[in-house]
Amino acid sequence: MVVTRFSRLQHLLLLQPRFQQSRVLRRPLTRTPTLIRSVMGSSSSSSSKLLFRQLFEKESSTYTYLLADISHPDKPALLIDPVDKTVDRDLKLINELGLKLVYAMNTHVHADHVTGTGLLKTKVPGVKSVISKASGSKADKFVEHGEKVSIGDIHLEVRATPGHTAGCVTYVTGEGADRPQPRMAFTGDAVLIRGCGRTDFQGGCADQLYESVHSQASFFTLSCHFTGRLIIDLVIITVVFLCPIIDLNLAYPKLIDVALPANMVCGLQDLLPSEAN
Repeated sequence: MVVTRFSRLQHLLLLQPRFQQSRVLRRPLTRTPTLIRSVMGSSSSSSSKLLFRQLFEKESSTYTYLLADISHPDKPALLIDPVDKTVDRDLKLINELGLKLVYAMNTHVHADHVTGTGLLKTKVPGVKSVISKASGSKADKFVEHGEKVSIGDIHLEVRATPGHTAGCVTYVTGEGADRPQPRMAFTGDAVLIRGCGRTDFQGGCADQLYESVHSQASFFTLSCHFTGRLIIDLVIITVVFLCPIIDLNLAYPKLIDVALPANMVCGLQDLLPSEAN
């Protein structure tokens, strides 16, 4: 098995593109999607259509993303991976920008925080929660590989990227000359900057994560902040070699006993006795 995996890694390394050196950063010769997870630099941007904001919840180190079509009369918007503790902050920003929240989306069932999708639904009538069908959790809208989620004239393509959990998906902005550039891929915890999500619970599987990264490598290649293929190599080395061989002694996620049951029901469990009083 190790020999087989090593051969696959060698094959991937041999296919690496050539890079040129800029004054500051090395970057691919071709334009490719931008990985959005813990991106260095500005946390906001906008084009003629797309408004984008990157938000942060420090306790769980979770990034939440706000996207909106500001060219549309209604300025429809969506949130990716909202956190319950920062729902009021997110809604304040949405109101200040004059946006209409349409979707509250998750990349997967989280174990390190309670999703904010349920709370958002109670505070903003008409908002629909979104998650992958493979997650097995509750939501208003279930998505599968190849489907699209649209707000105005902007859409996100759904890419199945299981491995961290069985239901992980990546949301990728649309392709085409009339689509916002650069393209962006919202990976959740499947692929991180310099690493990947753990695979030792929630149906995680190192082999499956390898396949996800390998098959979707073009969507995880960076165009500006890092050398993209280096990210892919680090992920493969971590998943394929280190995780199965070395006891990483990973800590038990401190919020998993609370977060998982809640996130399986859109972040809102039936009220516990202590909460009902």
